[in-house]
Amino acid sequence: MTSATPIATPLATPLATPLDTAAPALDGDPNAPEDLAAFKHAFRRHAAGVAVITSLRPDGSPVGFTATSLASLSSVPPLATFNMARSASTWPAIAWNDRVVIHILGARNRALAQTLSGPQAQRFVGEHWAPGPHGLPVLTGVTSWMVGRIVDRVLVHNSAVVVVQIEAGGMGENDDALLYHERAYRVPGAEV
Repeated sequence: MTSATPIATPLATPLATPLDTAAPALDGDPNAPEDLAAFKHAFRRHAAGVAVITSLRPDGSPVGFTATSLASLSSVPPLATFNMARSASTWPAIAWNDRVVIHILGARNRALAQTLSGPQAQRFVGEHWAPGPHGLPVLTGVTSWMVGRIVDRVLVHNSAVVVVQIEAGGMGENDDALLYHERAYRVPGAEV
């Protein structure tokens, strides 16, 4: 019995190393520091799923925002995290309230994502939501939603990592994922 010996073949073109090219200047801010330019360019190329976080202000009025920082932290217990700037208009409500609803958006929810990232005063105008558990705003037509209790807020510089223990939820109609990539909403391409 003979064994096959792998044959090493040279690459047709050499691979670029990370030091071959620096991040280009930022559009609109060519004098931005190199670390900021590298950070923004890299994360623009990082596709992320689109979610919406909703809650209530102390007066009971709804608040919400579009987020691409949603992540699963643990399945037992079921924990999720999202990040947000403490300068965001919704931060006071997230800092005050101990409950939120996390909505997962599909391709059909692109307009909803844009609405919840638009002017704060317009985010809950219309019939795209209804009061749900604990009176929290639940968006209609999303692929899924989860209600949870905030168990930790980790303050980092001018931002916060919010940890949520999931308590319940619901499923909507399945849809292609809605992604945010290169500063635009997109759907997944071909499987690779």
